[in-house]
Amino acid sequence: MVDSVLLLLGGIGLYLFGMQVMTDALRQLASRSIRNLLARFTRSPLSGAMIGAGVTALIQSSSATMLTTIGFVGAGLITFPQAIGIIYGANIGTTVTGWMVMALGLKLHLGTLALPLMLAGAFVRALGRARLARVGLLILGFSLLFLGLDYMQRGTEGIDMMPLFRQMPADTWLGRGVLVLTGAVFTVVVQASSAGVAMALVLLGAGTLSLPQAAALVIGMDIGSTVKSLLATIGGSRDMRRTAVAHVAYNVVTGLAAFLLLGVVTAALVRLTGDPLSALVSFHTLLNVIGVMLLLPFTGPFARLVERLVPDDGTLASLRLDRALLSDADAALDAARGASDTVAAALFAALGARLGPTHDGERLVALAPRLEAATAQIEDFLTGIEIEGGKPGPLRRHAALLHQFDHISRLAARADQQSRIALVLENPRLARPALVLGAVLRQAAEDMADPTVHGRLNRLAELVARRAARLRHSVMLRDRVGPVSEPGVFDLTDAMRWLERATRHAERIVHYGVRAAEPDPAAGSAPDPWFMDLD
Repeated sequence: MVDSVLLLLGGIGLYLFGMQVMTDALRQLASRSIRNLLARFTRSPLSGAMIGAGVTALIQSSSATMLTTIGFVGAGLITFPQAIGIIYGANIGTTVTGWMVMALGLKLHLGTLALPLMLAGAFVRALGRARLARVGLLILGFSLLFLGLDYMQRGTEGIDMMPLFRQMPADTWLGRGVLVLTGAVFTVVVQASSAGVAMALVLLGAGTLSLPQAAALVIGMDIGSTVKSLLATIGGSRDMRRTAVAHVAYNVVTGLAAFLLLGVVTAALVRLTGDPLSALVSFHTLLNVIGVMLLLPFTGPFARLVERLVPDDGTLASLRLDRALLSDADAALDAARGASDTVAAALFAALGARLGPTHDGERLVALAPRLEAATAQIEDFLTGIEIEGGKPGPLRRHAALLHQFDHISRLAARADQQSRIALVLENPRLARPALVLGAVLRQAAEDMADPTVHGRLNRLAELVARRAARLRHSVMLRDRVGPVSEPGVFDLTDAMRWLERATRHAERIVHYGVRAAEPDPAAGSAPDPWFMDLD
C-alpha cells in the first residue's frame, strides 16, 4: 500500500512538472503569434472566446492566456468585455488537456514510450540552439507528463485497499457535493486543474469512482481553479480584479448548472460514447461550452455588473500595475505602456487646461499628488521588467518606455513651475505659441495615437526653438546697451527655456509612446538629446 501511495504522489509530481515544462516551451515557441492573434482578432466577446479557446489549447496554459489578456486590457488594446470573451474561451481550451490524457495516456499508454522520448528531448535540448532547444524542452515536458500519468495508473492498482478510498462519499446529492468540495480543495493545493482532471480519469479508469462521482470532482476542480486568480489579484490592479471576479462568476454559474444536471448529462454521454473515460472528458468540455452559451449573450450586462462590483475610483493611484505580469515580459510591457499613456494623457489634459484660454490651473494642482504616486508605481514596475534572452524587439520597447517615462517625469516637474508658466502667458511673444501648445496637448490627451498630434508637436517645437533663439538674441543685444542686471531679463530667459523644453518633452512623450506600441520598434534610431538633459 505504501508503494502505491508513493507511486501515486510521485506520478502527480511528475505530471505537474511535465505540464509546466511543456507549457513554458509552447508559450516561448508561439509567443509572438499568440499575441498577434489575441490583439488582432479579439473584436467582440464571441471572437475573443474563439481566439481564447484556440490559444489556450495551443499553449496548454489558461493562466498564460489570462496574463497576456490583462496586459492588453491595461494597454487599451482590448476592452474589458472583450477580455471576458477570452476568459470564456480559455476555460474551453483547458479541456483539451483531458482529451489528450484520455486518448494518449490512458488508451494508447504512451508512458511506455516516455523514457526514450526523454532521451531524445535531452539530446535536442543540449545540442540545439534557441528555437530547436525549446523543441527539446517541449519533448521533455511531454515525456514527463505521460511518465507521471503512467506512475499514477500504477499507484491506483492497490488504491482500493486504502482507507481513504474505501470511504469515498456515496453517489448521492450530498456525496456529490462533498466531491465537488474535494475537487476544489485538490486544485487549490496543487494549483493545476489539469492534474486534477487527470487524477479523476485515472480513478475512473481504475473503477474507484463512478462516472457521476468523477464528474462531480471535475466540477469542483473547475471552481477551485478560480482561487488562483483571486489570490493573484491581492493588491493588484482594477482590471486584474475585474478579470478574477468575472472568472469566478463564470465558473460558479457553469458549475452550478452542471451539478444540477449531472446525473442526466453523464447518463446521456456514456450512452453516446460507450466509454466512461470519453464520457468524462466530454462532460468537462460540455460543462464549459454550456457556460459560454449561457453567458455570451449577456456579456455586456455581465461586464457592467463586474465593473460596478469592482469600481474605478477615478484616480491615477487606482491604475496599479500587477507584479504578477512581470513573469511575462510582453504582457508587462503592454501594461506599462497603458499606464504610461494614461498618466501622460492626464498630464497633457491638466497642462493643456493651464495653457488654455481660461488659464485654469486647478487641474494641475489637483493632479500633482496623484501624479507623483502613479509615476512612482510605473518606475518601480519598469525597473522590474526582465527581457529573457535579450530579445531585440522587447528590449527596444522597454527602452522606448524608459525614454517616455523620463520625459513624463520632466514635463511633470515643469508643470509644477507655476511662476514660469505665468511669465510665459504674460509675455506677448510667448503667449501665442503657449496657447497653441495647450490646444495640441488637449488633443493629445484625447488620442495620443493620432498621427497629426506628433506632427503638430514636432513643428511647434521647431517654431518655439527658432522664436526662443531670436528672443534670446534680442535680449542679449539689449544687455549690451544696458546694465546686466536689468529687471526681468532672467525671468524672460527662464520663461523661454520653460516653453521650449516643455514643448520638446511633450513631443518626445508622444514619439516614444508610438514606438513602445510597435511590436518590434526600428533599430538604429537617432539618440535623444533631451534624455540626458538634467536641467
